[in-house]
Amino acid sequence: MRNRGIGRARMFFGGLILFATVIAWMVGLWLSPHSPETSSGTDHLRTTVTSFAMKSALGTLLLCGLSVWLLFPARRPKWPARDYAILALIGLMVLSSLWQLIWLYRLTD
Repeated sequence: MRNRGIGRARMFFGGLILFATVIAWMVGLWLSPHSPETSSGTDHLRTTVTSFAMKSALGTLLLCGLSVWLLFPARRPKWPARDYAILALIGLMVLSSLWQLIWLYRLTD
């Protein structure tokens, strides 16, 4: 007798974490701590937005790692197209989050 419920629960929770990661990633990308046109009196918000964007990028990296661990157990179902799509999405999120961290680090110097 096999217990397939644990594997299914792990895949479900990994998908849920991946969905939350995509939402956090998109919110972090929509923020821009600098722009050529800044209204007078809003310069003090730049540090707050920068801090939030950095923490969002770090959170995205952490959640990507957790979702990869949950979605890719040792035994995989035989459906590589889904796996390749998930890996492409996670790769895009990781690369853009790393770029965002580098960009924000240079911005704060």
